[in-house]
Amino acid sequence: MISGDTVLDQIRIAGIEDGLLDKFQGLLDSLARLGSAVVAYSGGVDSSFLSYAASLALGDQMVAVTLNTTLEAGETVEFATSFARQAGFKHVIVTYDALQNAGIRANPADRCYHCKTVMLGLVRKYAAEHGYTAVLEGQNADDEQDYRPGRKAVAENGALSPLAQAGFTKPEIRKLAHALGLPIWDRPSSPCLASRVPYGTALTPEALRQIAQGEAFLRQRGFSPVRVRWHIDLARIEVAPEQIARLAAIHDEINAYFKGIGFKYVSIDLQGYRQGSLNEALGL
Repeated sequence: MISGDTVLDQIRIAGIEDGLLDKFQGLLDSLARLGSAVVAYSGGVDSSFLSYAASLALGDQMVAVTLNTTLEAGETVEFATSFARQAGFKHVIVTYDALQNAGIRANPADRCYHCKTVMLGLVRKYAAEHGYTAVLEGQNADDEQDYRPGRKAVAENGALSPLAQAGFTKPEIRKLAHALGLPIWDRPSSPCLASRVPYGTALTPEALRQIAQGEAFLRQRGFSPVRVRWHIDLARIEVAPEQIARLAAIHDEINAYFKGIGFKYVSIDLQGYRQGSLNEALGL
């Protein structure tokens, strides 16, 4: 295990300002005081950074738990496994069929509340069965400005959000990860596949498969970030505004592929990628 002092020296050498360095030291100190912890680890930037920090602070008294569900693309779990191995922290995968839960499957506007309730419940169950004292999850300070019904589930579960509590923003997390040489520093944000389906439209394995395959196809062609918004027969593709022209230039290839995986119509969103675009229907 890499020591906290060695990591702090590495950050100093990278030229990280004292204020952010002190914030990171404070995070390590607060995590160490927990004694032991389970981290809800999705493989995203925030939970990966938190798992890494918890491993520095707690060593063998921490474990990162990844929930392998129908809501995640397979490559997400693969990345989580790879990063855990590279960073050297304990990692466990728990498989769960999220679509068996009616509150998740119905895809209401507060779907994230139902999902977070179930997922954190599974993580807390693991913690109780294996003698860990705290459950941690990876919200950051920026998330408080977004529509996040899952925050209620975090509070009800009693899980801790150390990054948000310490005031870490997403740019600060990426900056520290870069200084530490962690491959997550520029990893695109990728919420669960259900976030591509309009609220009120029931989630199905087929819809989630189409989304995952479509986004993987576009990423392989160099588009990032990318979202395939699922509107039954229609795929509405979002890429960065500056990439729209390149996307349109290969429309024949894209159209053929998307129809091959089950869509009848394929469109390009001319507004381009924006986080949580389906929340616009809620007036947010």
